[in-house]
Amino acid sequence: MKFVADENIDLPIIARLRNDGHEVYAVVEMSAGISDNEVLKQANQRGVILLTGDKDFGELVHRDKRYTCGIVLIRLAGLSNNQKAQIVANVIRNHSSELENAFTVISHHNLRIRPRI
Repeated sequence: MKFVADENIDLPIIARLRNDGHEVYAVVEMSAGISDNEVLKQANQRGVILLTGDKDFGELVHRDKRYTCGIVLIRLAGLSNNQKAQIVANVIRNHSSELENAFTVISHHNLRIRPRI
C-alpha cells in the first residue's frame, strides 16, 4: 500500500511500514512544517492514505466535508515506538482492504474503521 505519513508519525512506524513493503511518503522528509490542508492535499494528489496522529484531520473530513482517500489516526500514546510500529503494521496487514476511503482510528485496545460515503 501507499501512504503519506504526517510529520507527527514516529520514524520507527515509517521504517516498519517501508520494511513491510509499503511505500511511505514522509512529510518530515519532504516538506516539514506544511499545514494540515497541504498534508491532506498531498495525500489526495498521490491518491494514498494519510497516516497521522493529529485529531484535527477528523474535523477537516467530517465537519468541513473535505475529500480524502483515507485517513488512519494513530492514538497510541504511552507505548514504545516498537509497540506502536507493531500495532500499526498489524492493522494495515489485517485490514488493508477496509482502509481506503475510510476514517480509521487505532488506539490501545480499539480499532474503529468508518467508511466514508
